[in-house]
Amino acid sequence: MPTHTMRAVRLHEHGGPEVLRYDEVPIPEPGPGEVLVRVHAVGINPPDWYLRDGMSNLPPKTRPKFSLPVIPGTDLSGVVEAVAADVDGLAVGDEVFGLLRFPSFDGSTYAEYVAAPASDLARKPAGIDHVHAAGAPMAGLTAWQFLIEVGHDHPSPFQAARHRPTALHANVTVLINGAAGGVGHFALQLAKWKGACVIAVASGAHESFLRELGADEFIDYTKSRPEELVHAVDLVLDTVGGPDSKRFLRTLKRGGALFPVFFGEYDDEETVRLGVTVSGAQVRSNGAQLAELGRLLDAGTVRVAIDSTFPLADARAAHERAARGHIQGKIVLTVA
Repeated sequence: MPTHTMRAVRLHEHGGPEVLRYDEVPIPEPGPGEVLVRVHAVGINPPDWYLRDGMSNLPPKTRPKFSLPVIPGTDLSGVVEAVAADVDGLAVGDEVFGLLRFPSFDGSTYAEYVAAPASDLARKPAGIDHVHAAGAPMAGLTAWQFLIEVGHDHPSPFQAARHRPTALHANVTVLINGAAGGVGHFALQLAKWKGACVIAVASGAHESFLRELGADEFIDYTKSRPEELVHAVDLVLDTVGGPDSKRFLRTLKRGGALFPVFFGEYDDEETVRLGVTVSGAQVRSNGAQLAELGRLLDAGTVRVAIDSTFPLADARAAHERAARGHIQGKIVLTVA
């Protein structure tokens, strides 16, 4: 490497997209178990704006610790530039992608170089480019850990019990709320891969996109109330969550489950009366699961939809795009 500094986006204070600064900082040194990655693309995710605004939407006891200035970001795709002596299985020049150090907020991927735990990385699928690979880790692993396999024993900060995915097969119907977004569009494709019937809920602009991804039914929430149209489904995956999430309880059959990706508010007495379960997991970095997802991406069984791309220096514009909502797939930062 010709220089010892790099460009990175940092937060020096909390606030709106305008607090993202494009700084010159030292290139990190990979520690034990780590590799240095030359970043080509960065996936942006809701935790990036939670960190930016100071975690104001999270209950104080669940807020992770961090100090300013901080480089946001968890998702990357890039090329291995250096390898710590104790790392096996990765070499300089390997193309990799990953979700770094989550659920801590120390991923620091909004940068030209990142020191990454080797165990958080998987080989980038050869069949897709860095932009598409960078869009996959957090959203794809969230869908995987909610629907396919948790892959860890850590409880969610929002519930005591371990999350147990519902077995997906041809006799199972899944409703996905927020199906066009990052997690939603992966969840739809993974449920279809397992043979389930999928009802996709999103705004009308996304109907053709979601039908192309395999949705069996589509509900435009701007025109209809899914809880009035849908009954006796096995599983609801609600990527939106929040106070309105409980309306989906009445779409479930007895024994069904509601999986909120972002915590909601539910009445325990109502869930017992309806005979349904509410359960969630907190996504965690997992290179082995990402390698499994990578095989599906390579085969074209699952694809990453890209809403828009912005250069790293324009992270502010990317966050402004995110704030407008109605995202189709993923927003990605490109690093020259």
